[in-house]
Amino acid sequence: MSARQPPEQQAPPVQRLRVRYAKRGRLRFTSHRDFSRAFERAVFRARVPMAYSSGFNPHPRISYAGASPTGSASEAEYLELALAEVVDPATIHASLSEALPDGLDIVTVVVSAGGSLADLLEASRWRLDVPGVQAEVEADVAAFLAAEELVVERMTKKGLRQLDARAPVAALRVVGAEPPTVSLELLLRHQVPAVRPDDVLSAMAAISGRAPLGVALLTRLEQGPFDAATGRIGDPLDPRAAS
Repeated sequence: MSARQPPEQQAPPVQRLRVRYAKRGRLRFTSHRDFSRAFERAVFRARVPMAYSSGFNPHPRISYAGASPTGSASEAEYLELALAEVVDPATIHASLSEALPDGLDIVTVVVSAGGSLADLLEASRWRLDVPGVQAEVEADVAAFLAAEELVVERMTKKGLRQLDARAPVAALRVVGAEPPTVSLELLLRHQVPAVRPDDVLSAMAAISGRAPLGVALLTRLEQGPFDAATGRIGDPLDPRAAS
C-alpha cells in the first residue's frame, strides 16, 4: 500500500483586502457562523480570486475580527480577505454587494496596510435603545458609573462565568428618549473575556432591582483603535492606524 500523499501546498496570498460591513434589520439575528457561511457563498458567487489554506481540506482565507453578538445590529464589522490575484478594491466592493443579501451590506473595501486587524479593534461605541422611563434610566446610569465593580454572570461555552461589567466601560450616558424607549450611548473597551452591552444592561438591572420592561435593541456604531485621552475611536482601515 502506498503512503498517503502529502497535501498540496497553496501559494501565499499576493494581496490582502480589509472589509467593513454592516448587519442591519432582521439580519442582526444572524449568528457569526451563519454569516461566515453566507459570506463564503457570496465570495464564490462574486468570483473573488481567493487564496486558499494548505492542507487536505483547503478553505478560503478569510479572517474575521471583532464580530458582534447575535441579535445586535452593527455598522462596523470587519474582516480580511487574502487573495491570489491583485484586484481593484472597488470591483470587490461592487461584486460582494451584489452577492450578499440585503441587510448584510458592504460599507468599505481597502487594501490592507499590514499588521493585525484584530489588534486595531480596541473599543466599540454602541447605541442601546432600552424600554424604560428616562428619569429611572438616568438614575441607573449614575449608579452604574459610581460603582467600582459590578459582577454579572453569563453562560459561555466554558460554562457559567463571572464578569466585571464596570471595568471596561469608558463612558455611558443617556442621549435621548422617545417613550417608551430611552437611548444610551456606551463606549466599551475590548478585553478578555469580553464584556458585552447586554452584560452592562444586566448590571444596571441588578442595581435598580427592576425587571427589564422589554428587549433592548443594540447597535454597534464604531469599533477601532481607542484614544483614552480624547475618548475617540479611530478608523481601523486608515493606513495611519496600522503604523
